[in-house]
Amino acid sequence: MTVQPLARPHGRPAPHPSKLETLLPERTTAQPATIPQRATVEEERLHRKQRLAAGYRLFARNGFDMGGAGHITARDPEFPDQFWVNPAGVHFSRITVSDLMLVSHEGEIVQPPAHAKPRLNRAAFAIHSELHKARPDVVAAAHSHSLHGKAWSALGRLLDPITQDSAAFYDDHALFTEFSGVVLDTSEGEKIAEALGHRKAVILQNHGLLTVAHSVEAAVWRYLAMENACQAQLLAEAAGQTRPMQHHIAKLTAGQMGSEIGGIYAFEPYWDVVSEEEPDLFD
Repeated sequence: MTVQPLARPHGRPAPHPSKLETLLPERTTAQPATIPQRATVEEERLHRKQRLAAGYRLFARNGFDMGGAGHITARDPEFPDQFWVNPAGVHFSRITVSDLMLVSHEGEIVQPPAHAKPRLNRAAFAIHSELHKARPDVVAAAHSHSLHGKAWSALGRLLDPITQDSAAFYDDHALFTEFSGVVLDTSEGEKIAEALGHRKAVILQNHGLLTVAHSVEAAVWRYLAMENACQAQLLAEAAGQTRPMQHHIAKLTAGQMGSEIGGIYAFEPYWDVVSEEEPDLFD
């Protein structure tokens, strides 16, 4: 497999000296495509942490920061039973690479943030520790209390394949119906992980959305896309009767729109904008 950095057009500002550029495989007809790994575990760790900090910035830009609720995690490439997460109490728009802290599946803060107080969001630990345990293939998971995701979750339904974009989740997302208050116990996290199963996303009834992926980029993109799909269906159903795709068309479109590599490509323009406009994220 040949891996190459994405080309940058002329006139763009010079990248931050700490920024690791994106590596993507050449587009081929071979399926499934392999996600490139960095040359060393230290580089891979930094790559994940940079995209994780950018993911929080993107959540802030999109208004997914209601009361500081929500969390994105990235599994450590060297220690798979540990994950990187934001410290509670720091606004998503101010998360930096050095602010991220490393947490074990037992809830121990292995590496505290450089500047922020080492406060662990209990809900983040209860949900994400169990997800990472149950799904060794998952590198990243994203959850927030975004407006349209919350509104759609209150209906207790899966999304319909009513648009090309929403079809990316067709037959590949689940519904968790056992809401019992703020998730503070790992037993609730176990139930969410069980409901998610092998899928890429789960709608938490009366709560919100949660997406997972084999990369930070795809997990964040899937959250953005699922929130958009919820908004589209809410608008469409408010306007009248929707006309979902037929099963075979929805399955075909899901294969075209829902791949991991597709999610990484979709994330790239957002990464470029936020990393250039907010270079302090690399601090």
